[in-house]
Amino acid sequence: MKKLFKCSVCNYVHEGQDAPDVCPKCGAPKEKFVELSNEDAQKIYSSDRTNDIHMEVITLCDRIAKLCKEGIDLNLDPPCVDAFSKALNEVWVIKQRSKAELEGHMKKGKW
Repeated sequence: MKKLFKCSVCNYVHEGQDAPDVCPKCGAPKEKFVELSNEDAQKIYSSDRTNDIHMEVITLCDRIAKLCKEGIDLNLDPPCVDAFSKALNEVWVIKQRSKAELEGHMKKGKW
């Protein structure tokens, strides 16, 4: 069964039978890796999909924000600009909510 090892320098998490010889992120040597407990590894595996979903929401928010800005720049009429402006504000809230949730996951070891 694969194990998870965390770099104590940069927090990179490696999956394998053993820690890598060098950290792929920061270049730290193998001895800087710590094997995660089964409980900590399970947190990471359990949260993997929800973290991906939050990242997709953030990406979609960026796309929506660009569309809203384009709609505002087109300046068709005041109600249209108002609708795009409100959507732009709302998408900021949605994006920040997902970012905050990801930060919470990281603090709880749910990489």
